[in-house]
Amino acid sequence: MKKILPLLLFFSTACFSQTIKKLDGSTLTPKQIDRIVEKLMAYGEVDGLALSVVNGNKAYIKTYGYRNRETKELLDPISVMYAASLSKAVFAYLTMKLVEEKQLDLDKPLFQYLPKPISEYREWEALAGDERWKLLTPRMCLNHTTGFANWRWVEPDEKLKIYFTPGTRYAYSGEGFKLLQLIEETITGKTIEELAIEKVFTPFGMKRTGYIWHDGFDNNCAIGHDEKGNLVPKKKRTVGNAAGSMVTTIADYTRFIQKIILNQGLDPKLRNEMIAPQIAIDSKYQFPTLSDETTEENKDIQLSYALGWGFFKSKYGRAFFKEGHDDAWRHYNVNFPDKNISIIIMTNSANGESIFKELLEKIIGDDQTPWEWERYIPYNTKK
Repeated sequence: MKKILPLLLFFSTACFSQTIKKLDGSTLTPKQIDRIVEKLMAYGEVDGLALSVVNGNKAYIKTYGYRNRETKELLDPISVMYAASLSKAVFAYLTMKLVEEKQLDLDKPLFQYLPKPISEYREWEALAGDERWKLLTPRMCLNHTTGFANWRWVEPDEKLKIYFTPGTRYAYSGEGFKLLQLIEETITGKTIEELAIEKVFTPFGMKRTGYIWHDGFDNNCAIGHDEKGNLVPKKKRTVGNAAGSMVTTIADYTRFIQKIILNQGLDPKLRNEMIAPQIAIDSKYQFPTLSDETTEENKDIQLSYALGWGFFKSKYGRAFFKEGHDDAWRHYNVNFPDKNISIIIMTNSANGESIFKELLEKIIGDDQTPWEWERYIPYNTKK
């Protein structure tokens, strides 16, 4: 088992000095959390992990292990990490800000915002001949009902296509977010990075977050690790992608989640619409996205997609979540707004997801996250 080296930081407007509240009202001490995390990281062979537990206006943050195992540099709360699809949650909030400002209507067809047909834009030419693109709306992009595959490059011919009538079923798609990004950049005349700085990063004090790489991130950034602990460097992007280019820190992302859980920064009605179920999910697994394999296993928890977030109903009330998964990065965030409790787990290890189920159960008492649908197979059950 790998040796785990912890680094402690308390971050909040009202720091935790003794206990962290779980969903059932019971509590844990920081030392108890340490024992849980360190044990699971060792068993799962997870190189580095950043943890945040939000209890209302308080947030407990701690980091464990390495940001770079080869150089023995430790992960800390301001280490920049590749956020993967956590990018989509921030973009969803950004989109709702544009709705609040009446620059965007969730149900207005996308093509009506553009000076020329979508199929005439360079990256969207493959849609020519299929006029179902005229049905696409911002809402469909955010709730993953566009009919697109996750990414065109996973297709045999690497061409984008619409697989079903937009709005009729769920199929997770980064392409839909990228298309909505085109709309938002067109109507505002600003890049996604400029919009995010203006409407999210600066207001929330997220100084080490970006959809593109900034030179100031180089002094403290985490490197991904594969299943064997080998380094997997990530490209430093110069062009933002709403679906997955964001980098952030556990401290910054906690600031973002805390605003949402406390219903701050966005019109309360729009915040509630953002996290409300939009389309029911009956797929057996989240990936592959276009599989026809279905199940009723998640019917009792009303597994659905909201606007940029997944949704399920728990014995503790509503829950909305977002995951991040790419190469050597594994993240998960789930929020229980009726309890004002959230947990954020970010790892720079391809083995990270193997300990998510147990972390959720032991640290906040969440035993209803659809871990099988997410394919969060526990380390002790893998073949």
